[in-house]
Amino acid sequence: MILTVTLNPSVDIQYRVDAFRENHVHRAQTVSKTAGGKGLNVTRVLHQLGEEVIACGFAGGPLGSFIEAELDNHGIAHEFTPIAGETRNCIAIIHDGKQTEILEAGPIITEKEIESFLTAFQERAEKVEVITISGSLPKGVPENFYNQLLEIANKANKPVLLDTKSTLIQTALEKENIPFLIKPNQEEFEELAGITFSSTENIIEALKKPLFSELSWVVVTLGKDGAIVKHGDKIYRVVSPAVEAVNPVGSGDSVIAGLAAGCRRGLEGKDFIQFGIVMGVLNALEEQTGKIRLNQLDDYLNQIEVREIT
Repeated sequence: MILTVTLNPSVDIQYRVDAFRENHVHRAQTVSKTAGGKGLNVTRVLHQLGEEVIACGFAGGPLGSFIEAELDNHGIAHEFTPIAGETRNCIAIIHDGKQTEILEAGPIITEKEIESFLTAFQERAEKVEVITISGSLPKGVPENFYNQLLEIANKANKPVLLDTKSTLIQTALEKENIPFLIKPNQEEFEELAGITFSSTENIIEALKKPLFSELSWVVVTLGKDGAIVKHGDKIYRVVSPAVEAVNPVGSGDSVIAGLAAGCRRGLEGKDFIQFGIVMGVLNALEEQTGKIRLNQLDDYLNQIEVREIT
């Protein structure tokens, strides 16, 4: 079983309009409301892959109930810690070939709610095989909270795949209990490594810094340009097939899902990398975030090129 952690989930609301103008009334052509948050995108892809998965995090109020009901409707197991605050909305307005987003900060989590979550997490960590941690921290949760989760997971001898903003990754790497894998995108890696991207060569050189030396895996995703991956003392260049992306949102989360599934299935080396990256490609081909088509898996998997470069 795989445990996914989404501490700050949301109800994702998407409005599609012909054109967007300030100070005007807009009538949405289509509206969609889904259980959102990076970790829940991971959860959905894992479920589609046939993995046994359970989602956890904080949820409160009618919007928290909406998220739990949506997961129930899709047959996805969950164990959210109830909170007094209200789970947030995140709004995306699709217009003129662009996307404008309005993201609520979310509820304030109390110390008692934090302790309740930690107790449940410790119990669940003993029973699962792989853990993913994705996204931001809600208000009230300390900046070192992921370190606490990593300590619990490492004591249970469970690998953790971490996908969050650069400052939280930095905090996670400064302590003894580090994740099994991190997956920064290009911008996050630049912030983390203190570089400005000019070529793949300076990413490769940055991956040799002491900050990353103890990590089993560092996967730097580059969108349509594939990825640069470090595993031990080996570095790989990953080239994705050229596709006409329908909706690339959630592709990074889909990569985490593929890597988590690959980890649980015992995939290694290039097979592990390919299985992760192909999920991002499959997600980009779909309008719905966190959606893949399994009947396309083998075709695109064979198109993921992985070259060892050091």
